[in-house]
Amino acid sequence: MDLSLIWAAIILFGIMMYIIMDGFDLGIGILYPFFKDKSDRDLMMNTVAPVWDGNETWLVLGGAGLLAAFPLAYSVILSAFALPLLLMLMALIFRGVAFEFRFRAKDSERHFWDKAFTGGSVAATFFQGMTLGAYLQGIPMSNQAYAGGSLDWISPFSLFTGLGLLVTYALLGSTWLIMKTDGALQASCYRLSKHIATALFAIIFIISVWTPWMDSRIAERWFSMPNLLWLSPVPLLVGLCFYRLQRALSQQAETRPFLYTLALVLLGYAGLGISIWPNIIPPDLPIQAAAAPHISQMFALIGALVIIPIILIYTAWGYYIFRGKVNRDEHYH
Repeated sequence: MDLSLIWAAIILFGIMMYIIMDGFDLGIGILYPFFKDKSDRDLMMNTVAPVWDGNETWLVLGGAGLLAAFPLAYSVILSAFALPLLLMLMALIFRGVAFEFRFRAKDSERHFWDKAFTGGSVAATFFQGMTLGAYLQGIPMSNQAYAGGSLDWISPFSLFTGLGLLVTYALLGSTWLIMKTDGALQASCYRLSKHIATALFAIIFIISVWTPWMDSRIAERWFSMPNLLWLSPVPLLVGLCFYRLQRALSQQAETRPFLYTLALVLLGYAGLGISIWPNIIPPDLPIQAAAAPHISQMFALIGALVIIPIILIYTAWGYYIFRGKVNRDEHYH
């Protein structure tokens, strides 16, 4: 039994769940400036109020799993991206405080917490995207330690991926609101989603060209034969999902836009995974070389097999309990 592969799958699953579940949550904060009416903003926050604070559980699972199963990768990644990850965590904390304080603030003070909620959402997302871009560019290592500088994560590519993740989360947030609201707010989200979806499709295309141009090994993986034939369904499915998303928005479907957006996110996630596999640290540190001892991985896996079903059950139960539309007369506090 290859425990390294099992742990890689667990970590990838945890990160994927975080991107999906906290993505639309952060997306609502990113969309805040497009909605000025207090009742609209209250309604937007009420759509995620019962579930938002549990979404970060998946981020903790991914980080803890990386430490337990691949301690070398954990140390190198944290050394390389200490500053953006710290800024991301500070933004998430500030955003969480703003989420709670906004409901209790006086009318004259609420604008401050609205700005804090938006700023925290934008900053957390942007630094996540920059970290992803810098990770894809590769992390220099020497003697099993990070060999770069403290600001190496800043580059044109990482800035662009930061922008790309803002657009991605904004689309998740707008299609989530389509599914959870109705009336004027829903109509505005239909219009916004069409523009955001077009921007996301353009960003996916640019990154798909930029990434192989940046690394010849990634280009060879995608464009050499027979890989080109085997991997061609990924970009074809991206185009199909974008078409179906725009069609669903034009037909004013309520659930399908969110599902097609999820499909686009998952396809993008799969494409990035294909580009770097089997390396856990690009460009050339494979998962086996960064793995913890077998006994350590087994010990941690026992705990993971207990805790992951519990997380899945309470997550599914929470979303089931608070399913359906959210009305304007419903309140969080």
